[in-house]
Amino acid sequence: MASTRARSRRILVRNIPAHLQWEALDSLLAQYGTVESCDQVTTEAETAAVNVLYTTKEQAKLALEKLNGQQMEAGTLRASYLPDDTAGPPFGQNRRTSGPRGSYGSGGAAAGGSGVGPSSSSGVRGRPVNDLPLRMLVPTQFVGAIIGKEGAAIKRITQQTQSKIDIHRKENTGTSEKPITIQANPEGCSSACHLILELMEKEAHDTKSAEEIPLKILAHNNFVGRLIGKEGKNLKKIEQETSTKITISSLQDLTLYNLERTITVRGTIDACCQAEEEIMKKIREAYECDVAAMSQQSNLIPGLNLNALGIFPSSGSVLPPSSLSGASMPSSYPPFMQQPEPETVFLFIPTQSVGAIIGKKGQHIKQLARFAGASIKIAPPETPDARERRVTITGPPEAQFKAQGRIYGKLKEENFVNPKEEVKLDTHIKVPASAAGRLIGKGGKTVNEIQNLTNADVVVPRDQIPDEDEQVIVKISGHFFASQTAQRKIREVLCAVRQQQTSGPGPVRRK
Repeated sequence: MASTRARSRRILVRNIPAHLQWEALDSLLAQYGTVESCDQVTTEAETAAVNVLYTTKEQAKLALEKLNGQQMEAGTLRASYLPDDTAGPPFGQNRRTSGPRGSYGSGGAAAGGSGVGPSSSSGVRGRPVNDLPLRMLVPTQFVGAIIGKEGAAIKRITQQTQSKIDIHRKENTGTSEKPITIQANPEGCSSACHLILELMEKEAHDTKSAEEIPLKILAHNNFVGRLIGKEGKNLKKIEQETSTKITISSLQDLTLYNLERTITVRGTIDACCQAEEEIMKKIREAYECDVAAMSQQSNLIPGLNLNALGIFPSSGSVLPPSSLSGASMPSSYPPFMQQPEPETVFLFIPTQSVGAIIGKKGQHIKQLARFAGASIKIAPPETPDARERRVTITGPPEAQFKAQGRIYGKLKEENFVNPKEEVKLDTHIKVPASAAGRLIGKGGKTVNEIQNLTNADVVVPRDQIPDEDEQVIVKISGHFFASQTAQRKIREVLCAVRQQQTSGPGPVRRK
């Protein structure tokens, strides 16, 4: 076993400070190679551990040598080998959503006999999409009142609302707020929220400890952009209709293991609860839309780890875990993909979004390139008033998937499109001019099949003049999964063409 582990690409890094920022951990691990995956496996009160998979055994060996014994503010890092087949927990459980303000968090204890289950943010596997849990943030000083004597208060709430309520009391030791997860149908969540706010208001009045009790909702960052709406229209409408004031925490508070943002609602209890219903309605719509898109398209992109993109919150995922990755492809996949070759894709993004993609001093695009394991370059504008900029992405299939997916996600997050619409971008890939006819098919049959299967618009040139490498450009337009699936299908056709060219003509039959 020792010799097997010594040849492994996977290492376990322990004793990581619980509040370490994503950028810091990402930069630390990336110093020694390309990280294919990084999953949290354990959490203690003040530290966390991660299961890290590097691209090569040499990178893993270097990382282990450098990280093991490295001094951190919380103590000394410990690193050890894991077998390559030691995967992290299933998707939806590996990146536990912790409490607010960037801590890794730890599991809370159940309120004994109160009906509060073991503290967990993973939700109930397989429940209906509309049963996405409500996550609240409450002042630590009110937790006792919410639980009640011998758990009587929380038991009453769970019985009245037919809900399961987890109070994560041990998360973020010493902090002033604790997360609560309410699992029920939308009506049950809203009713439980109302009762909890009433308990907090009564406790604040009895103890004269607070003048205002705002409602704080935790929501995964992927859904916040659609909640806000273009130019904030959705939030403004909710504020006007419910007579509340709503604010959302900064993106700077997000970390590797905390992808939730805090939505603070101020107003009367009834007004706050009315706002909660509208806020969660928007969040559930966004979640349902993403789940439907993933479920529809995931089986059409073989060989790619769809879960690596991280577009879903760890709580409440109803999707089955993927067992595939770029390093382990099914034998049914085209032979040239068994050893992934670098691909070059040209993605066109709105000019006004370039700053968001690059980030301050180029930090965001650097992190994106490290995360995806791809080269990402943004070309200068072709004209002063150009409305689009070309992004050149070079890397193997899974790197392409990750890089393109994160760019699509960033545009949605930053509201560069109408919130009611999916992000749709143009993508160009170069193909040999000799294969263009095969892509079109007899009477356009092949390209039409690709379009019908993927819901993407695909334009294969008929009269385009090839470049110096005898290649022409195929144009693809659509939302992320449509575009990505179309790219895969096109490359499958190209693979078949190459195989036929390599094997040459079949034997000549004699008469």
